[in-house]
Amino acid sequence: MSKVIIKNLSYQYPLGDENALEDISLKINKGDFLGIVGPNKAGKSTLCKSLVGLVPHFYNGDFSGEILIDDLNTKNHSISQISLKVGLVFQNPFNQISGAKLTVYDEVAFGLENIGLPREKMIERIDYYLKLMDIYDQRASNPFEISGGQMQRLAIASIMAREPDVFVLDEPTSQLDPQGSKEVFNAIHKLSQKDLTVIIVSQKMERLAKYTDNILLLNQGRVIDYDKKEKIFARDDLEELGVRPPIYTEIARKMNLKNDKSYYPINRKKLTDLVVKKYGQNFSK
Repeated sequence: MSKVIIKNLSYQYPLGDENALEDISLKINKGDFLGIVGPNKAGKSTLCKSLVGLVPHFYNGDFSGEILIDDLNTKNHSISQISLKVGLVFQNPFNQISGAKLTVYDEVAFGLENIGLPREKMIERIDYYLKLMDIYDQRASNPFEISGGQMQRLAIASIMAREPDVFVLDEPTSQLDPQGSKEVFNAIHKLSQKDLTVIIVSQKMERLAKYTDNILLLNQGRVIDYDKKEKIFARDDLEELGVRPPIYTEIARKMNLKNDKSYYPINRKKLTDLVVKKYGQNFSK
């Protein structure tokens, strides 16, 4: 069953010279974990903003086509209505955290107050999502005095506490160190196991190869490919399209190692298995 249906979506920002998105059509099923990749100005962030209604309702501009979240057409509903079904996490948690609350706990409560959730239900959700994001121990801390990884997980918890059906993350680890990036992806993985539809833009290809189901490849506002991650990362023209494949895929290509489906391996284990099969030795250590 398709959770998100995009039909012939095109969009041009006000004063833009060309479309940021050009005739995009695709379906995203309920429970999918989708990664979006592409070079700068591929349309990745614009697509994220479209899914939550910021395009066209906030940015205006020339919008055509439609986006359906279940039976909700984003063009015909307000951002506040769409936000009950779709949650968006930005690149920088400073843009997400309100600054109106003095503790991590109250920051998560802030969004729930705005949608009128009963107090008992608020407490239940806040406790649950702070624990899920592994920041419950920081509940009394100032949101701006915790680490970058914790701050991003707070931003995620604040959105997730509203329990949207679709969760969109636009480069949520771009400003984090490797440990912070690992923490955030682990947290997102936990959410994806709750039958939630997760859509993430990232340049961390090893993380996408590990966690996602499918990959959407964009370039110059157009869909170049949309398929299982193994097939997308096996493309020989990825780097020409401005996308670096996972490091293990690069190694496998140089060694000409493919699996039975003629795909290059996308992680260490699969690469090691092919090396052992071909050379009869274990190079994993």
